[in-house]
Amino acid sequence: MITRTEIASLPVAAEVDVLVVGGGPAGVAASLSAARLGVRTMIVEQFNCLGGIATAGGHAHICLYSEWGSPRRVVGGIPFETAQRVTSAGYGVHNNHEADFEIEGMKKVLEEMAEQAGVTLRYYTLFAETIVEDTRVVGVVVQSKSGREVILARRTVDCTGDGDVAASAGCKFLMGAEDSGPCQPATLMFTIGGVDYDRVRKFRGTDYKLKSVWKQAQDNGDMRPFQNQIMGWWWTPTRPDQVGINFTHINFIDGTKAEDLTRATIEGRKQAYECIEVFRKYVPGMEECYMISTPNTVGVRETRRILGDYLLTKEDLLAKKTFSDSIGYGSFFIDIHCVSGPGMDQKTYRPEPGFKYQIPYRILLPQKVENLLVAGRCASCTHEALGSLRVMPQCGVMGQAAGVSAALSLRTSVSPRQVDVGSLQSLLREQDCIVEESDIVKANT
Repeated sequence: MITRTEIASLPVAAEVDVLVVGGGPAGVAASLSAARLGVRTMIVEQFNCLGGIATAGGHAHICLYSEWGSPRRVVGGIPFETAQRVTSAGYGVHNNHEADFEIEGMKKVLEEMAEQAGVTLRYYTLFAETIVEDTRVVGVVVQSKSGREVILARRTVDCTGDGDVAASAGCKFLMGAEDSGPCQPATLMFTIGGVDYDRVRKFRGTDYKLKSVWKQAQDNGDMRPFQNQIMGWWWTPTRPDQVGINFTHINFIDGTKAEDLTRATIEGRKQAYECIEVFRKYVPGMEECYMISTPNTVGVRETRRILGDYLLTKEDLLAKKTFSDSIGYGSFFIDIHCVSGPGMDQKTYRPEPGFKYQIPYRILLPQKVENLLVAGRCASCTHEALGSLRVMPQCGVMGQAAGVSAALSLRTSVSPRQVDVGSLQSLLREQDCIVEESDIVKANT
């Protein structure tokens, strides 16, 4: 945390109404929703594209827009609009459940959406410190090739994933599993080409996660025991010979430390190239596969969870709890990768078909700080609740609510904590969001 007085000597790079720090799924939704309500909006992003893990992180598959195990769609707004836009542009496919797409095409589509909404983009820029006056966040200090600069903002939305802005502002947070401490493992995605996917799909028919293949490879000394099952092989018919691989597994990583991210990236890349040799030898249809790319960033599933006015728990999810301040729905299973080894954690829970729960607005409001919202996997929840809440559509749901709230709070001259929830929900519906059961019915008729 730093005060405006302490940074008086730094140049002011911009003054905006709403500053969104981080351009991932939450940040994209936050910035677009705010800008579409007529406020001056800027995204600060460390990489050279929007999309976060979906683009810079190489994860070319987004789900879940629907109820678990059901085709009934429960996510609308900008997250679903993005799926529609990338499909109509010819870069992927989608349905009520998921979207699969070409990463470079998604980058282009997101930038077009930002340009059309009037969002100012600032790439190659790192967040450094939060500027706080009394208990109010009034901007941030950033670092880039342009030097150390200030961006002043009337409202700030922390979409860093790690809660960097909120933590710098002095907000309290949780991190890791409550009973054991470690966060979920990191994964470096990678994309391969030269794949006969019809043969691969057929081979996976009797052993979808190919557990027997990885065991055989490890028994033969062809693969270290870093993983024991497929976490996701993503394919789109627009690039039929390519597969995005979610398979590497790097444990005991603190995603808030550069040295750990460096170690995870190096180890993840080693695992990726090791995998290719295994694929060629053991998986029919992959005999000629080759590396196309590893992404700009390693995928981090969990770091800080900023304590907000409400803490969303696993019990809330399993009870399918409803909230008067609902901003939308989550429906993904409780997806927890083993924090100390390969595979899935025992806490993983796959619910019955039709599973969904409401997300309360209060988890976006950090305690004891004003004019700041958080959205994405750094929202206020427990370790197990995060297993479901952290996926990209739900990050977008939270981001859109944060962006709309930021704009609404400026329109009504109150802090985000004081916005009228009914007005917030009405504006979300105007942006095609799904807030409650009647909205689900409308979206599916």
